[in-house]
Amino acid sequence: MKGEHNAAGSGAPSGVQIDLRAGIWLVAVLSTAQLVSQFLRSAISVIGPNLVTELNLSAAGLALLSSSFFLAFAIAQIPVGMLIDRFGPRATMLWSTALAVAGCFVFAFGRDLNTLVLGRVLMALGCSSFYVAPLAIYSRWFKPKYFSSVIGIQLGLSGLGLLAATSPLAFAASTIGWRPSFAIVGILALLSGLIVLWWVSDDPPGAQRPEYKKETLRESLRGLVVISRAPSFWPIFAMFLTNYAVVITILGLWGGPYLAHVYGYDLETRGYYLLVLALSGMIAMFAWGAADRLFGNYRVPALIGATLTLAMLIWISLAGKMSPTMLFVWFLFYGLVTGYPPLLVGQARAMFPPQLVGRGLTLLNLATMGGVFIFQFATGAVIEFMAPNQTVYPLAAYQAVFGLQAVLLAISIGCYFLAHDRGQSS
Repeated sequence: MKGEHNAAGSGAPSGVQIDLRAGIWLVAVLSTAQLVSQFLRSAISVIGPNLVTELNLSAAGLALLSSSFFLAFAIAQIPVGMLIDRFGPRATMLWSTALAVAGCFVFAFGRDLNTLVLGRVLMALGCSSFYVAPLAIYSRWFKPKYFSSVIGIQLGLSGLGLLAATSPLAFAASTIGWRPSFAIVGILALLSGLIVLWWVSDDPPGAQRPEYKKETLRESLRGLVVISRAPSFWPIFAMFLTNYAVVITILGLWGGPYLAHVYGYDLETRGYYLLVLALSGMIAMFAWGAADRLFGNYRVPALIGATLTLAMLIWISLAGKMSPTMLFVWFLFYGLVTGYPPLLVGQARAMFPPQLVGRGLTLLNLATMGGVFIFQFATGAVIEFMAPNQTVYPLAAYQAVFGLQAVLLAISIGCYFLAHDRGQSS
């Protein structure tokens, strides 16, 4: 039927026809929420040197400010998964939006490190459902074979938040200040929640709404045990620990200070280089998200992407100070090779039965955000060790940061070799 697409997910009855435009609109609307989350988690990199000067932060303090978001986000994942499986993804998103809005305003008006960290924690708790709740909705709207492609589209569209946290944030911070900028983001987060309230439903039109089982806490936790025993769960978990951390530790924390301290770049130039990384990464999400169709499985293209990422980290950790042209090339290609996470999500989704999708995806998202916290906290400690009581850090400190990321990624790749791939489902 013209204008319609039979992409019904596992939660939709067989034969339900989903209007193609409705599916596209669903992904676009849900991407606005994750767009806000992507902005908030990565915004520290551009304004980091300004925060260090304004608040007299150490490297460890700056790392704490950034990583606190990811620690709170990770801690929230298991409760969020339980809420999704019990009350539904849409309801869970709506309740969490209020915390994200509050966090933006606490951060905007914070005058010391503790208050800013509180703002970051509230932001994280609010954003903690903005990724996995849409995935749970997609699992009901779309067939499994479209899952990684839809995820790639969402991650690509939400990458606009990463773009906004580069040159646009640098421009806004230099024009109106970083505090008003975050207040504006709080208003946009509220608008995003209202759009989800108005336009989004858990299930496609014509599908029977599932009855959410009112499980006890013990039953909910038992579901997590079932998930953890799934074949290949832990090798895939290991990749989730590093696949996003190696990107956001540079894009969201140390990329800006690295460009400022090693190359002497100002706020707007730092934003430009980070924009290149964010834009190339956003484009890569679309391409890598469909790579499983080319290879017929998820594992091989994911291994290719991870190995190329490892090579790029080894390059920058050994290269020393690069020319502006080579620096541009590195930021461009690093974004292009790190776009493979949709493949891992698609591979993982095939492991979980429908009633455990929410908890399964949030458990893996716990690994993602927990990995970022570990990376950012550890790299902050490395820089603090190599440049104690300094606010400008030497090239060697940043090389150690990149090298540490390479080592941790290599370990994850080794674990991932043990994973089995069920391939695509129809």
